Amino acid sequence: MLDQSTICAISTSPGIGAIAIIRLSGSEAISITDKIFKSPKEGKVLANQKANTLHFGQIISDAEVIDEVVVSLFKAPHSFTGENSIEIACHGSTYIQQKILEVLIQNGARLALPGEFTQRAFLNGKMDLSQAEAVADVISSSNAAAHKLAINQMRGGFSKEIGALRDQLLHFTAMVELELDFSEEEVEFANRSELRNLTERIEVLIRNLKNSFQLGNAIKNGIPVAIVGETNVGKSTLLNALLNEDKAIVSDIHGTTRDVIEDVVNIHGTAFRFFDTAGIRETEDHIENLGIERSYSKLEMATVVLLVVDTENPYPIIEQRISKIRERISHSQTLIIVANKIDSGQEQTIQQLEVLELTDNEKMVFIAAKQKENMDELIDYMIHSINLDAASQQDIIVTNARHYEILKNAHEAILRVLNGLDMQITGDFLAQDIRECLHYLGEITGEISTDEVLGHIFASFCIGK
Repeated sequence: MLDQSTICAISTSPGIGAIAIIRLSGSEAISITDKIFKSPKEGKVLANQKANTLHFGQIISDAEVIDEVVVSLFKAPHSFTGENSIEIACHGSTYIQQKILEVLIQNGARLALPGEFTQRAFLNGKMDLSQAEAVADVISSSNAAAHKLAINQMRGGFSKEIGALRDQLLHFTAMVELELDFSEEEVEFANRSELRNLTERIEVLIRNLKNSFQLGNAIKNGIPVAIVGETNVGKSTLLNALLNEDKAIVSDIHGTTRDVIEDVVNIHGTAFRFFDTAGIRETEDHIENLGIERSYSKLEMATVVLLVVDTENPYPIIEQRISKIRERISHSQTLIIVANKIDSGQEQTIQQLEVLELTDNEKMVFIAAKQKENMDELIDYMIHSINLDAASQQDIIVTNARHYEILKNAHEAILRVLNGLDMQITGDFLAQDIRECLHYLGEITGEISTDEVLGHIFASFCIGK
């Protein structure tokens, strides 16, 4: 049941700034603000003003002026929450913000819980659950690609896709369940051939949505990039060049990096999560071997693998290392062979690398990491390997782990429907699996939800949103 109380909170970031915003929402939001707001225009009452208007005045408490403010007025149902809402723009003093909050609470408001404004927007039908979750993603987006995906979801792109799937399934569910009422007559209302065609199309759509999570999660949290290679080929120097700081220890001593060093950097609007791994070589050092095993594990997790090779070495040694790494990565990963130290490398090695035959998921770039030579070319390869332009043209990319788990369950349910059609099972069993798939899809948009799920989702929001 929707809480009818009026809530208030500071919506701007904590700390001192030029301006701060305090929000109120609820049936009494306007009347409570009227108790403490004084306009230069004598007798002006906010409750009598038009919606979506701004009003200059003062916040007063016990005849004392707290601050000069601008009040934004929104009336139900045309507001973010669907309720009467007020936004008070005051000066950014921490004292002023807290004092205004205190006065609002004294006059009947209460402090909002984390995410309560967005939760009310969901409960009042202003957005569905996936759009509400996208609000938090927009706020936390740290790069252009993640922001673009979150904005698309907040505008309802994901919801439309899920809604279309449910509508198609609902029709056939009704037909299948209608058959149950006429089971004695053995009437078939749901054409099994049409149902199979529809189910196959939905299975493909759900599978594609589910599989898009790998890319979506990478975009949201940073594209995982593993920097691998033998010891002393310049992996740590490359990491430092990419990060523009001395994050990793650079030394001529073999095996200096014994653990995985991780850092995230935003490059041209895309976040990359780099792993500088231990050098891969044959060694009797137990600790170093543990680091090498971790290198291989990070290799499997990476979307992009930067294999650093030293052009000062003979070509056969480099070719052998390339072959071993190729065996450990899949076709879904991008391998960029980074031929380092071209300023001091063997000319013959460089020439042989230039004619090395590459597969579709491989690139070759020649650099001098210490001098930062050709780093722009390497960065271009990394960005284009993700193919974010193509990804942004897709209808939907899933970025939310909760959605991914639900889609996995929905996919298993729709596969059971296909299997049931193959086995020619009765309509009641088919209907059960279709209903289960519908249930999971409804969990994404919030058509099917529980207080526990909602509490968990909105608890992760900041207060004031």
